[in-house]
Amino acid sequence: MKKLSALALLFAFCACLPGEAFAADGGRPSILGALWKWAPLLLSGFAFNLLISVLAMALGTVLGAVLGLGLVAPSSGLRRTSHAATQFFRNAPWLVLLFFCMYLMPFEFVVGGAVVPFPGWVKAVIGFALPVMANTAEIVRGAVQSIPPAQWEAAESLSFTRRQTLWMVILPQCVKRMLPSWMNLYSLVTMATSLASVVGVSEMLTLTADALAAEGGRTDLMAPFYGFVLFCFFVYCYPIGVWTRRLEARYAVK
Repeated sequence: MKKLSALALLFAFCACLPGEAFAADGGRPSILGALWKWAPLLLSGFAFNLLISVLAMALGTVLGAVLGLGLVAPSSGLRRTSHAATQFFRNAPWLVLLFFCMYLMPFEFVVGGAVVPFPGWVKAVIGFALPVMANTAEIVRGAVQSIPPAQWEAAESLSFTRRQTLWMVILPQCVKRMLPSWMNLYSLVTMATSLASVVGVSEMLTLTADALAAEGGRTDLMAPFYGFVLFCFFVYCYPIGVWTRRLEARYAVK
């Protein structure tokens, strides 16, 4: 079914192209010819989108797990601090956080007399990791609080410390409950990486604009080129959504 859906989308995309898409016009390549010529560059940009999303998810997941455990900590001060940080980054616009990281962080560091550059794509990773951190913290909090209190009581009766209870009893049970929400968050982050084009990161959307400019600003190429971008994101993110729904049904708490 997944292959049929992807093929149907590709067929619909080709069917929407004008008749001139398959024929060259004078010295200019046809629409499909131009798309074929620039496809390797655009796909390399899409791979960069995926790299940014994976790194942002990795960094945000680690920080979010720590922040999420702070939301359920015994200390009221730690809970309030974690709650404030979670709500701030969870409700801040992603693009604003991206601008904040891009233009307020230094462009280079001086370490031991050597100048170490701080590239824009690393700032973009940090900018996306901040909302991932906040949303992951809420996922962790919800999963921990969904565990029945009897689990805590049983561990306490066995003289487990709170840390032992978390690592050996509670968190292993939380993984299945967190996985569908975490995968859905990853899909959202992958689609949001296109925002990095606004701050000059050379990802797929930026390279698409560069390719159109190199073709002399042909207006007949805009819909096919941006349609190709849409197609790539759909083919990658749609299976994640299907898998997420299956995991939700499989790991549903009854």
